[in-house]
Amino acid sequence: RISPGLQFDMAPQQSIDPQMAAFLEEEKRKAMFNEVVAKLADVCFDKCVSKPGASLDRYESACLSQCALRYLETGQLIMSRISGGGMN
Repeated sequence: RISPGLQFDMAPQQSIDPQMAAFLEEEKRKAMFNEVVAKLADVCFDKCVSKPGASLDRYESACLSQCALRYLETGQLIMSRISGGGMN
């Protein structure tokens, strides 16, 4: 798991190569994406799979799909509201 407090921020007084800054920003985005995927897997698995087995039944499969979709849509809504600064 990725630590929630993962930071790549550099102190303002340090100059950093623009290419390195872009690389670090991309790595930060990847880490954040991996965190979201891990959280989604934990939440949806706990909600949808009552007894783990060799395969998922129809209910579990449908539940996981719907849970993941809802989780991602909610995240997108929150991010758009934060970046837009308003409530619709």
